[in-house]
Amino acid sequence: MPKMKTKSGAKKRFSLTATGKVKYTQSGKRHGMIKRTTKQIREHRGTAILFKTDGDNVKKYFLPNG
Repeated sequence: MPKMKTKSGAKKRFSLTATGKVKYTQSGKRHGMIKRTTKQIREHRGTAILFKTDGDNVKKYFLPNG
């Protein structure tokens, strides 16, 4: 049986923390920033943690390596 592969789209978008939570980069920062408030821009800075149920779905894509 061949090796199971990680979904390449998932490895580009998500990463796992040491405790097993799923971390992702926040969306909405590429273009059209002039119509967003400074509060929106500030709150979408950096990374965030997915909710547990969503993270469980994403972990299925990381199955061989996560």
